[in-house]
Amino acid sequence: MRRDDNLDDSRPEYRLIRELRALTVELDLFGAQFAKSEGLHATDLRALIVLLEAERDDQAVTPAVLGRTLGGLNSATVTAILDRLERRGMVVRTPDRDDRRRVLVEVTEHAGTVGRGFFGPLIVPAVEALKDYGQADLRLIERFLDDMTRIVTDVRKK
Repeated sequence: MRRDDNLDDSRPEYRLIRELRALTVELDLFGAQFAKSEGLHATDLRALIVLLEAERDDQAVTPAVLGRTLGGLNSATVTAILDRLERRGMVVRTPDRDDRRRVLVEVTEHAGTVGRGFFGPLIVPAVEALKDYGQADLRLIERFLDDMTRIVTDVRKK
């Protein structure tokens, strides 16, 4: 018996939503495979991704900021996550030069190496596939993904 989930396959926007769900599941499974291979929890991987993105954006991250970014995790949970990542050589905690009371969390080169080793086989063909699209298409895809991320974030935070 087919459940009516209000996703009418005859409409392209609903087909896209179904494709997004399928992609989300596959990316989640791929991330879980990485986390398991590194002895990490799913939340550890999310934390690592947040830290890598912050590094790319040249943003400092404290444990409190990390906890808020990950959905309001308490300090004990964030400490446990950072302890696991630190034991695996993926992050370091250092005193903030401007405010010695604060601790900053930074990813290590080892984390980047491990991540590239695992995710490279996914990223390389994804980049190659994107080369088949024109600049206007890529801007449209980027806008779509930004919109979807914003919508999910807004609904999650309600």
